[in-house]
Formats: sequence, structure tokens, C-alpha cells
Amino acid sequence: MSPFSRQWACRQAPPRDRFPGRLTAAVEDCALGGVTTRRPRRHVLLIANQQSRRGREGLGAAKAALKEGGYSFETVPLDRDWTLGQRIHTRRHLVDAVAVAGGDGTLNAVAQPLIDTGLPLLILPTGSANDLARTLGIPTDLARAVDLLKSGQIREIDVGIANGHAFFNVASIGLAALVTQLVHPKVKKLLGPAAYGLAALQALTKVRPFTARIRGAGWNVEVKTFQISVGNGRYYGGGTPVEARAQIDDGQLDLYSLEASDLLRLLLIAPKIRHGRQGLAAQVRVGACTRFEVHTRRVHPVSLDGEIVTQTPVIFTIRPRAVRVLTPQDTPRP
Repeated sequence: MSPFSRQWACRQAPPRDRFPGRLTAAVEDCALGGVTTRRPRRHVLLIANQQSRRGREGLGAAKAALKEGGYSFETVPLDRDWTLGQRIHTRRHLVDAVAVAGGDGTLNAVAQPLIDTGLPLLILPTGSANDLARTLGIPTDLARAVDLLKSGQIREIDVGIANGHAFFNVASIGLAALVTQLVHPKVKKLLGPAAYGLAALQALTKVRPFTARIRGAGWNVEVKTFQISVGNGRYYGGGTPVEARAQIDDGQLDLYSLEASDLLRLLLIAPKIRHGRQGLAAQVRVGACTRFEVHTRRVHPVSLDGEIVTQTPVIFTIRPRAVRVLTPQDTPRP
């Protein structure tokens, strides 16, 4: 490995596959049918982003799938200001699960309420990227996804925290955050995932490297970088691995910093990034830890799960096994 491809070993958590038998115990404790004598989940709080065409279509399909499965439900729209906490709290004793019809941004909006209430999450993937669903092996067919209410298992997943804001997949500063800012809602509505590709091309003409100080357990370094990303889950950006071995329940965050000397070298790293192997590139700094701090000379926006939510300076921490999600019994683990 090149001396410049520094990999920090501040892994204070146990090894990645550290929960053998954990999911079985969770299923027995919170049984959704078929494994204990408790009744299956029957009443669901359904949340969807109805501001977009995909959201409205997804909500209609989700309702149909729930009705076909024999479940009752009540619908709560995703507020324009995305404050769902109070609504979920007031219904926490009246519903058996929270179903979210949408993509990663919609799921991000319910992260904190799910942490607070402990209600199981049913993911109904109707978004553009659906990276959390991809990480957990959730079927894109809504009827099969709804069937997890009785056939699925509970998987306890970690949640990343950035300046007090929760995220499931990844937080980014620099290039990826600029792409988020450049995606126009109308273009996204029209083109779907392709809107991010267009925004990325535009971002490459505007992006400039910035200076940042990154702190972790036992180290402190100043870098000049195009992007800093901190991942909690496995996938982001429509199927790009945060890190080739990352798991969403491994109790740690995975960071990488793109310290290419110019834009051409940044583009040459892109294929490795697409496969989660950016740590093999000479001009990429990678590390895994339970806490990171990033300070920048000037304020930079920070995107969480594809939404600009906070800004630098930013402190990243992790909440291990904070959210309970319904997943298939045979969820693949890379």
C-alpha cells in the first residue's frame, strides 16, 4: 500500500460480524408471526412524501399492498418542514409498526422518532436510490415488502449522528454535498436518478479542494480534499459502497477523504469509489472509528442521506443498534 493511502486503525468496536444469533433473539422478542404465539402486526402507521409524483404513486401502491395483505393503516403525510416526531410519538401505543413509502430522504425524516419510540420500521422502497433498502436486502416489490410484517425478522441497525441529526447511509462534505445542492427538484421529478448524474457533471465544473482538519481517536490531521464522506450504512448514491466491507450494524463509522491533487486524478479514482475500494488509491485517506470531528477553514454544508441538513464544524458519532427494521429472513451479509 502506498504511504499516502493511510488507513487509521481506531476500531474500538468488536469485529464486524459480531452479532451471531442476535437477530434470532430479536425475532423471538418482537415476533411478527410464525416464530412465537404472538399475533402478527396488523395496524400500521404509513408515512409517505406526497409532495412528489413518485411519492404520490408510491403511496397509492403501498396502500394497495397493505390492503391486499389484510393490514389496517393510517396515513401521515411527510410535513413540508419534515417534523414527524410528535405525530409518531402520539401514535406509538396505537400502531404496531411504521411503514415508510419513499426513498432515503423520506426515511431520514423518521430516523429520530424511530430511535425515540422503538417502533419497528417497514421500508416500502419507492424512492430514486433506495440505498437503505439495498443495504438491508428489502425487496422492491411492495407486496413482498409488506409480507415482511409477518414473515420478516427484526434487524437492529446503527444510526449515524451529525451535529445531533440522524442519518442512515452517509454524510458528505464537498463534492457530494455540492451535487445535492445542484439537483433541482423539478429535474429530479422528471428524470429520477439521472438527475444526480447531470448534477454531478455540473458539480465537477464548480468543485474546488478545501482545507479541513479531521480528528479521531488518537490522531489529528489537516488535509486538502475534494470530499469527506462518513458512512454508517453500506450503500449510498444509488448502490455505491461506502467501504467494501461496511455493515450497518458493525458499531462504527467509515470515513474517506478524496485528497487528489487535481480534478483529473479525482476522475481516475472514480471507478474504485464506485466499488467501495477507494482505500486502495494512493490519494485517498480512509479510516473507521466511532467518532469523527471535521473542522474547515470556511463553513461548508453537510449532506445527510442526500439532504443538506447541517454545516461544518461537524461532529460525527454513532448510535449502535438504535433502530429496529423488518428485513427478510435470508438478508445477505457481504
